[in-house]
Amino acid sequence: MLVPYKHEYEKIAMGLLSFMPSEKTIKRLKQTMDQYEKDPNFHLFLWKKKVNDFIGVIGVEKTEEGVVLRNLCVNPSHRNEGIATEMINSVENRLNVSLLGTKHTKEFLEYCKREEGC
Repeated sequence: MLVPYKHEYEKIAMGLLSFMPSEKTIKRLKQTMDQYEKDPNFHLFLWKKKVNDFIGVIGVEKTEEGVVLRNLCVNPSHRNEGIATEMINSVENRLNVSLLGTKHTKEFLEYCKREEGC
């Protein structure tokens, strides 16, 4: 289930984002979280499997070109279960858009849509 980010989820979101290679340092994680908390064009969602069992995070940015996938990460113990695809589909349905990718997320986004199970 897709859950909009709230400040009370900050540590959980930072923990999930830290699995991404680009988000390994505390300084970088704090910058990313500040952007999602302060910039109205950036939106972060968490994915929970059961009550308070957050296993994924997805972040998007609304731009003039459309809504861009910025961050997506699933807890390693839950990978290859199709959760990334579920998160992408849920965000697209919630925002009524088709996500665009960045130079870093485009290939992964296309793979998830093509394979329907990443």
